[in-house]
Amino acid sequence: MSRRDKSARNSKPEVQPAMLGFGRGRGPQLEKVRAQQTGATVKRIWRYLARQRLQLLLVGALVLCGAALTLTAPYLLGRAIDDYIIEQRLDGLAGLCLLLLAVYGAGSLASWLQTYVMAGIASRTVWTMRGDLFAHLQRLPLRFFDRTTHGELMSRTTNDMDNVSTTLDQSLVQLMNSAVMLVGSLTLMLWLNVWLTLVAIVTIPFIMLLAKAIARRTKRHFSEQQRYLGELNGFIEETVSGQKVVKLMSREQRASGEFRSISERLRGAGTRAQILSGIIGPMMNMMNHFGFILIAVAGGWMALHEWTTVGVIVSFLNYSRQFSGPVNQLANQYNMIQAGIAGAERVFEIMDTETEHDEEERQSAGKPVQGSVEFRGVSFGYGEQTTLRDISFAAQPGDMIALVGPTGAGKTTIINLLTRFYDIREGEIRVDGQDIRQLDKLDLRRQLGIVLQDGYLFTGTIGDNLRYGRLEATDEEVRRAAELAGADRFIRQLPDGYETMLSAEGGNLSHGQRQLMTIARAILADPAILILDEATSSVDTRTEMRIQAAMKVLMQGRTSFVIAHRLSTIREATQILVLHGGEIIERGTHEELLARDGFYAKLHANQFHEEVG
Repeated sequence: MSRRDKSARNSKPEVQPAMLGFGRGRGPQLEKVRAQQTGATVKRIWRYLARQRLQLLLVGALVLCGAALTLTAPYLLGRAIDDYIIEQRLDGLAGLCLLLLAVYGAGSLASWLQTYVMAGIASRTVWTMRGDLFAHLQRLPLRFFDRTTHGELMSRTTNDMDNVSTTLDQSLVQLMNSAVMLVGSLTLMLWLNVWLTLVAIVTIPFIMLLAKAIARRTKRHFSEQQRYLGELNGFIEETVSGQKVVKLMSREQRASGEFRSISERLRGAGTRAQILSGIIGPMMNMMNHFGFILIAVAGGWMALHEWTTVGVIVSFLNYSRQFSGPVNQLANQYNMIQAGIAGAERVFEIMDTETEHDEEERQSAGKPVQGSVEFRGVSFGYGEQTTLRDISFAAQPGDMIALVGPTGAGKTTIINLLTRFYDIREGEIRVDGQDIRQLDKLDLRRQLGIVLQDGYLFTGTIGDNLRYGRLEATDEEVRRAAELAGADRFIRQLPDGYETMLSAEGGNLSHGQRQLMTIARAILADPAILILDEATSSVDTRTEMRIQAAMKVLMQGRTSFVIAHRLSTIREATQILVLHGGEIIERGTHEELLARDGFYAKLHANQFHEEVG
């Protein structure tokens, strides 16, 4: 009953399941997900992989070639024993040994090549996915970032993507290899000896049940590990971002204590998960050794009764190793595959979030915006609570509309609605007679110049930051804008002038200098509608006067909205809107409102006495 065969590759080292994390930041976290929709997620990953069909076909060919070579080796080994060693024939043995060496060498080369090609496929696939994710993030509305933590977004773009990359890089080829080797080894084992094959597969059900039982128990601990890693990432992000506050409030020890507490929980969960998952390998090896002993005993008994040959038994023992190898690989990588699929699900969850541009196609503004703005009965709320109630006013090109009122009155909300960072619930906002909900957001925002209270700068040169809203601007235009904003003097005093590199968020400039930079950036963009959200609140009086002079020139022919803390800066406003509790309670010019002796007059009087005092 003897037959011959080819052989399978030794199983690769175990790869421990990767860790997943979610960040914690300034808002509720997105729901934590495990691999719930495996089929749909795998199909989406395949759509990315399918863009590299030729490379995948090459990997498949290399897998088949490598498997064929590996399955050939045990057959040649058995033949060498039966035909040459037992028969004590030396002629031809050396040639067969050289052939066996060539088969092993070619199989190793095929294995290396498939790993090399697959690494490129995995990296390009994840590169594309990460690019799509980041591009999608740029198109999400601000309300998404309001309710999603910074740490979690970082985790999904890094940790989860890394898990997908690791799974594709290490698991995909092994899955293909395992499938081919399982079928090939089992076929050749049956061809060699049916009875020995039945002995060999006795342990397989026990191996699968054992792996499934252990993997089920490790899921809970890996889930805890993911949660605690996310908490730790978020805590680090918050603490580093708020380091000034931590030091001012003398909370260093408290922060260190909380860090150690979260880190200890992460360590405990990770240790439990790794210990349990680490049991899989030794248990698999024990079961494989047991099966190996059974085959050796049964094969020896059959050889004594001349039912088979020694060469067949040697070949069969090699095939049994190669048959159990893929089973071990699948068991060892179960958690990694689950982690990769779960990571992909979390990435796709964000990519499925509706963007600002997923609505029906909006019409382009067509011609440049002239700047007339009208609010008609606008009401809005960020949540259940209403922030604005029945807001109505109109502004024409060249008008300066000032928004004043106590904190929380709704001043910044009006700006957020005009820029379509949020969409209104009731009423209409019209620009040049068109409802802004019917305009393309990108077209609308290109016509807006915004200077926020907290100026934000990016890592890069000063010149690059000034050009952020108008990349084609010349050096002379950049300098002119800086001069108008009063920033040119301090920029020229820097070691490299306009080529000076800024650190993260412009940390090597003062707050006032950063504000001057953002004002210059808005001037350079040459907008039709200018929005100043307390733009001069962080500069001294002399600088403020210089900025006001520049703003006066800039505002000519443009519609301007100014949120003002210092009422002295809005004396020349065309119309002042006084907001309180989300409603416009007064409106008029500076002189008209003072003459009315109402809420605005009291604000002005209080501020005047504070400045004099």
